[in-house]
Amino acid sequence: MESLFCLRRSKESGLGVRLVEDLEELEKGLQVKLSNTEMSGAGDSEYITLADVEKKEREYSEQLIDNMEAFWKQMANIQHFLVDQFKCSSSKARQLMMTLTERMIAAEGLLCDSQELQALDALERTMGRAHMAKVIEFLKLQVQEETRCRLAAISHGLELLAGEGKLSGRQKEELLTQQHKAFWQEAERFSREFVQRGKDLVTASLAHQVEGTAKLTLAQEEEQRSFLAEAQPTADPEKFLEAFHEVLERQRLMQCDLEEEENVRATEAVVALCQELYFSTVDTFQKFVDALFLQTLPGMTGLPPEECDYLRQEVQENAAWQLGKSNRFRRQQWKLFQELLEQDQQVWMEECALSSVLQTHLREDHEGTIRGVLGRLGGLTEESTRCVLQGHDLLLRSALRRLALRGNALATLTQMRLSGKKHLLQELREQRALEQGSSQCLDEHQWQLLRALEARVLEEASRLEEEAQQTRLQLQQRLLAEAQEVGQLLQQHMECAIGQALLVHARNAATKSRAKDRDDFKRTLMEAAVESVYVTSAGVSRLVQAYYQQIGRIMEDHEERKLQHLKTLQGERMENYKLRKKQELSNPSSGSRTAGGAHETSQAVHQRMLSQQKRFLAQFPVHQQMRLHAQQQQAGVMDLLEAQLETQLQEAEQNFISELAALARVPLAESKLLPAKRGLLEKPLRTKRKKPLPQERGDLGVPNNEDLASGDQTSGSLSSKRLSQQESEAGDSGNSKKMLKRRSNL
Repeated sequence: MESLFCLRRSKESGLGVRLVEDLEELEKGLQVKLSNTEMSGAGDSEYITLADVEKKEREYSEQLIDNMEAFWKQMANIQHFLVDQFKCSSSKARQLMMTLTERMIAAEGLLCDSQELQALDALERTMGRAHMAKVIEFLKLQVQEETRCRLAAISHGLELLAGEGKLSGRQKEELLTQQHKAFWQEAERFSREFVQRGKDLVTASLAHQVEGTAKLTLAQEEEQRSFLAEAQPTADPEKFLEAFHEVLERQRLMQCDLEEEENVRATEAVVALCQELYFSTVDTFQKFVDALFLQTLPGMTGLPPEECDYLRQEVQENAAWQLGKSNRFRRQQWKLFQELLEQDQQVWMEECALSSVLQTHLREDHEGTIRGVLGRLGGLTEESTRCVLQGHDLLLRSALRRLALRGNALATLTQMRLSGKKHLLQELREQRALEQGSSQCLDEHQWQLLRALEARVLEEASRLEEEAQQTRLQLQQRLLAEAQEVGQLLQQHMECAIGQALLVHARNAATKSRAKDRDDFKRTLMEAAVESVYVTSAGVSRLVQAYYQQIGRIMEDHEERKLQHLKTLQGERMENYKLRKKQELSNPSSGSRTAGGAHETSQAVHQRMLSQQKRFLAQFPVHQQMRLHAQQQQAGVMDLLEAQLETQLQEAEQNFISELAALARVPLAESKLLPAKRGLLEKPLRTKRKKPLPQERGDLGVPNNEDLASGDQTSGSLSSKRLSQQESEAGDSGNSKKMLKRRSNL
């Protein structure tokens, strides 16, 4: 976002409305593509396959790469846009591009740091959610363990009665069947009610989270607008960019904190619900036990109540002992789960380290290649070399940041692929822990089962390690292939950039060569005119006088054309301004009408004030845009007149040189004269074709006299510059006339 923001701020300083609009359309297109990918991956089912996840992630990566390449092309067109549309000189456009590239590099660095922090935050949130999910799972399993332990204790108590002959086998089975049915129905009711009420809590939490996120988003947008309105980016762009990034980063953390707080609140509500239902279910279980031993058994067996109550206490003690054993197993399960989380975190840290090493290797490789190419080429100026290296640094940072994001995604896919094997291995370890803690004394058969289980654990761990290495290697190869593709794209762009730099260098060298040839030609012509017997003082004076008269006519015509164009532009602006004001008066806003009824007067006034406020605020960017268009139109006219004046002055100079050569009877070779003349006329003619005619009509704001003054000042400076140049050139002819006089005196 900071990268696009740099260009948006450049839009306000006149970088180019169309260019920034293209970049905004590019950003919107990416968001639409990502939204379509998100919707295409979502189906009617609550579940999604791993293949669908990998496909969607691959589409994400391709869209990001395509968007990055399109952004590179837009960046490459900025310098041409400055030269063609705003008529900046090549050196000025190159300086602006280097400044913009420097800001973009700083923004890329900030974005890279932010991306790394977001990856660590995502890992931390994932571990926290896994922890909360395990807590809820243990709470849900408590009821099942309670049911199993109580039924086992009841079965043991009834077995004692049946062994003593106080209860028949049929009666025992009948009572056990009734108790099993009652207990498991209650456990099922607990699960059903927990799921239903838990879904309601989660739905309410999500709705509350959406509402809070919407309010926070509005507040953050207002904060951004206030920051941008109060900040002064031109004073210190680097500090401004860092401050704006801090604002965005703080807002992102606020969004994450809001989401995390809502998740914690929802988890606490679910835990409280689970405990509430658990205690209710345990009370129901206790009622079942009391009814069995204090009501059913005395009536069925004729045992005294004291003996049945004693048996009930023994059953409760047995159930408590079994629950304690189950709790010890749960603690072992929790310890194994903590070890698994630590292993996963360690794996993520290793993946981050590998990603950092890969990025360092790619950076050093590409930087070494580009420096080697520039070193072998040679001939480029230091400024051109620095510009190429700066552009390469920007593109490389952008590519590496996206590759780092892709690497994190592939690491996630690796863990998702291995989740089944890891779950199986975790279950085997829990089963081994259960068998080891079931009894202190194991017989031979139990020892054999335990050894077989341990061998199975080692075998599954070895398989998991082997599959993890293969999966990681496969996805790393895919990442390297994608990095190679991105490197080829980067190479293509850098080849174009180096080619452009070499072309500019060749043009500059050719321009210097033509200027040197032209100066040599003038010097040769002057020497020939001095030595010629046909050149007289009167002839030279006549040529110089005619040359000055032609320059005077050219400057008068230029001033007349300039005033005429400026008056035309001012008239058009006045007409458009009057037309716009007339349209505003003829189309009053509906908000200015007063509502009927005395009780609605205050509301109508408030609505009218809000409408007027919005209309006034909307006029500021419109007026700014109109003034920008007016300045562009005036600059186009001035550039066109400048090109015409330059062409006419060059033609006058060429005519003077031709007449002087004819007077001196100096034979001029066609190859000497025409290249110079063609070199003089190429740029003005090409510039003239690039300048748009001042025929665009639009509301350019309230016209004032500053435009005419600025135009006069521009033309005046141009005229003085041209006259001084022509006087210096005419001075050469004056020097030749003095030399002729000295020769005649001799």
